[in-house]
Amino acid sequence: MAKLETTLTGSVDRWADKIREGILQGSISASLEDQSAFYSADGQCRCRVLVFERYSMAGGNRLSLSVTLFQDATGIIDCSAISSGGSQAAFFKLYSWGEERFLDCLREIIEGGQS
Repeated sequence: MAKLETTLTGSVDRWADKIREGILQGSISASLEDQSAFYSADGQCRCRVLVFERYSMAGGNRLSLSVTLFQDATGIIDCSAISSGGSQAAFFKLYSWGEERFLDCLREIIEGGQS
């Protein structure tokens, strides 16, 4: 498992679109498995969840990446992303290279979008 947590500014919906497009265009085997959107009744809080998968050549299996974006009334967006999978070990994890690489794709999207 690998995790990335950061804060963003702007629109939750714009970030969700940017992340979705960036992940799908950044890997030939990436797919968007599902997504959810929640909004408070007054519209001041928003939450978007995106779940991706991609094939890991190193592990010979699939990795998942879950991205949660939460924006409250302050306008700051909390982003939490967790990737897992990719190891073939039965009782302990041998490496997390594929998981870290999946997060690196997201990290590049975020860094490119902050400017």
